[in-house]
Amino acid sequence: MSEIKRIEVGARMSEAVIHNGTIYLAGQIGTPGKSVAEQTQECLAEVDRLLALAGSDKTRILKAQIWLADIASDFPAMNGVWDAWVPAGHTPARATGQALLATPEHKVEIIITAAL
Repeated sequence: MSEIKRIEVGARMSEAVIHNGTIYLAGQIGTPGKSVAEQTQECLAEVDRLLALAGSDKTRILKAQIWLADIASDFPAMNGVWDAWVPAGHTPARATGQALLATPEHKVEIIITAAL
């Protein structure tokens, strides 16, 4: 059996799980009530931190799933932060959709799958 490593294990979920050279991050959210740009910056900073704990970095991201509470209003601002953060030549496969998030004050949630 191949090993499963869990990072920052909680009662409900782990912040990251590593299996067969792939890192699966839990959905990352920002501080409720902040702008979508600020929440996106916070999400991506947490992605950076968790990938470093796992022994990887954002150049190794395979897939990103991004959920916005209001895609019509917030897509451009979120993309502005994303585009400044993702390294040129290392853009992952990505999907962005609209969803009800944990609270009405949450504007974005980002889920990442990356390689070691």
